Amino acid sequence: MATLANVEHRNQEATCYVGNLDPSVTEDLLVELFTQIGRVNSVHMPKDKLTGLHSGYGFVEFLDVNDADYAIQIMSMVKLYTRPLRVSKSSLDKKSGSGSLDVGANLFIGNLDPADVDEKLLYDTFSAFGTIIRPPKIMRDDMTNQSKGFGFVSFDAFEASDLAIECMHNQYLCNRQITVQYAFKKGTSSGEGDMVAEGGRGPGGMPERHGSRAERMLAAANPHREFLSTKTGLLGTGVQKVPNTLFATSAPPSMGARNPLNASVPIPMPPALPPGALPPPPMPPPMPPVRISCESSFISVHNYN
Repeated sequence: MATLANVEHRNQEATCYVGNLDPSVTEDLLVELFTQIGRVNSVHMPKDKLTGLHSGYGFVEFLDVNDADYAIQIMSMVKLYTRPLRVSKSSLDKKSGSGSLDVGANLFIGNLDPADVDEKLLYDTFSAFGTIIRPPKIMRDDMTNQSKGFGFVSFDAFEASDLAIECMHNQYLCNRQITVQYAFKKGTSSGEGDMVAEGGRGPGGMPERHGSRAERMLAAANPHREFLSTKTGLLGTGVQKVPNTLFATSAPPSMGARNPLNASVPIPMPPALPPGALPPPPMPPPMPPVRISCESSFISVHNYN
């Protein structure tokens, strides 16, 4: 759909990178999918010159930058042909690179329900605490693709990861009490990459987790901290930087009378009438109860009065 010239001159701020695409996905399908978010200007999927197959990713350019930001919020981790989409701003890699966003605020999430908890649910749950810098990862069996019951979430700041641990550790997710703590550092186990599961050991046999004082000092001196304070969400856009933790526990006394059947549900008072206005007419009296009886081929209505 997009020519090479159009690709070179596209608006990077309004362009989304869409990764982890199934081989069956086409440019027309991406257009149809992302048109639900906003007006799409172009779609480009790099393809192999010999086979004609795409490389598992593409770029969607919107006419409006706000539509691109909204697409990252809505479409990240949505499954397309059983694969969770990875949607981010394509301009981020040129500005800072995703590696520079990793300060070590990496969390281990354990005791996950293998059947009900997927990457999308982890993203929706933990993105409320801060900016997630990469798609959440659930470790799966190589043969069956079945979840192993644990995964990892990475934030761009320790304030967000600390808050996630405080709020979610030992809480229930899909009827299971989950474990939320800092993941082990790279090299502390033979696990997966930079973040490994429980049981890893560092030099000398002692486990070493993320969240150390040294990591926090380096994170505070991160030269991209100012950039992160203005760009929020997955890989730099979308999710609110400060999570919403202000929840109402009771209604203020000015809300009016209380419902006698349920004291926790307030009943709002009707608005005051303007000067000179007539009050509304009273409600009509209730109709007397009736009894409907069916006898042979006719229906008779009898009043109880």
